[in-house]
Amino acid sequence: MRRILPDHREHALFDVTQTRSIEARATSALPPHTLMQRAGAAIARLALAVAPHAERVWVAAGPGNNGGDGLEAAIHLARHGRQVKVSLMGEAMALPPDARAAWQRARTAGVDITGWSDGASPGAALDPHDCAIDALLGIGANRAPQGAMADAIHVLNSLVCPVLAADLPSGLHAETGQPIGDACVTATHTLALLTLKSGLFTGAGRDHAGTAWLDTLDVDTAGAAPQAMLSSPGLDATQVRRHVQHKGSFGDVIVVGGARGMTGAALLAARAAHAAGAGRIHVQLLDAQGAHLDPMRPELMFRAAGPGGAFSGDALVRATVVCGCGGGHAVREHLPRWLSRARRLLLDADALNAIAADTSLAELLRARARHGLASVLTPHPLEAARLLESSTAQVQSDRLGAAQGLADRYACVVVLKGSGSVIAAPGHTPRINATGNASLASAGTGDVLAGWLGGRWAQAAAHHGEAAAAFDVAVGAVAEHGAAAEPAMAGPLRAADLIEALHRRTR
Repeated sequence: MRRILPDHREHALFDVTQTRSIEARATSALPPHTLMQRAGAAIARLALAVAPHAERVWVAAGPGNNGGDGLEAAIHLARHGRQVKVSLMGEAMALPPDARAAWQRARTAGVDITGWSDGASPGAALDPHDCAIDALLGIGANRAPQGAMADAIHVLNSLVCPVLAADLPSGLHAETGQPIGDACVTATHTLALLTLKSGLFTGAGRDHAGTAWLDTLDVDTAGAAPQAMLSSPGLDATQVRRHVQHKGSFGDVIVVGGARGMTGAALLAARAAHAAGAGRIHVQLLDAQGAHLDPMRPELMFRAAGPGGAFSGDALVRATVVCGCGGGHAVREHLPRWLSRARRLLLDADALNAIAADTSLAELLRARARHGLASVLTPHPLEAARLLESSTAQVQSDRLGAAQGLADRYACVVVLKGSGSVIAAPGHTPRINATGNASLASAGTGDVLAGWLGGRWAQAAAHHGEAAAAFDVAVGAVAEHGAAAEPAMAGPLRAADLIEALHRRTR
């Protein structure tokens, strides 16, 4: 058993079908009921670890195998001297075979088992040092909890003691990370059993899962193709600079944006690209009357605002272009040149909105891959919905699917921002980013991400040429961006402060 976050390793994430396949193979090679007994023992171990002073434990057990896991845990906890009460949802004789065997074993062990309707919830008697186990619904749940099941979930959410979810918080979709209905457990800890589920780490998953743990139940999942990977920044993502290198050794970035009233967005992106280590940063402000000097970072070089500015074709080949930050409607007339000529192009914010509204621009974006030009899109859910001609709710209901759909539609790397940002690209297993928190819910932090990613991409291209994969750069940059906001703050992390936090990571 291990805690998943924080960590510096990648972890495989599996969907329901993959998990059931792994479970079926393991079950066929083991004596009957082995996996459920291992699961119950693991749940009990973690309950004892997170609530070592608990005298009472309440297990809310559902009518499926998740309930059986809870019954097995109750047996172990009773053996450790805890006062264990189990509320069983449904009839014991209707339980699946493994769960029914666990029920019989728990009865033989003297565990106090009652039905949900047999009286008041035992949860009311729990003190803050006690513990509750949510074993109501597992990965097979696909309907909104109602009636007694919803009531039990609301009771779990009202408790003053830690709540440990077995495998998945009840009411949370295992793959999308979204509550299936109005009732969804908000756990203190979640112990994923056998595999890690994608829904624990994106959408609302992290809010509902609390601290995530994994016990593989001694089953080897090597060789099973995951739905996605959970990514964190490496221990040392910054390259050591050699004495012989100069500013030209670290790549150029061109930031295009900053229409009237939105100059700050372009400056934030440019400052972030500079902090990321790019050698030279050029800024093309789309507000012709805007300032042509950043007094905070006079190293930034400003260019004229005409289409393409003062940049030659050679400059567009050498540079990494970050386009759209605060671009407003003015960015539209500049996009054809950047889409046609920029070797490496990151599109954010208003550039994405312009492409969503103009089929000719969308076709230029799709054509880039055919011409060997690399593209990265960094939409938030609303921008993604516009590009997919869907709704924000549809995007959020399947973030992995939406990110992959965008990547395939436009033949590029996509960073779908939000809780558990998703990085997708054609031919790659998607990544869910494990870093960051709601401190980043602040104006300008998306512009910082665009600039930081652009700066990292410019350096990678300077060091490795076009072999530097935009997908890998995006995975690392997104992880670094989130990690700079940790630990979480009570309030927002201001975008300018985020840049300084990122810069400290490179020193």
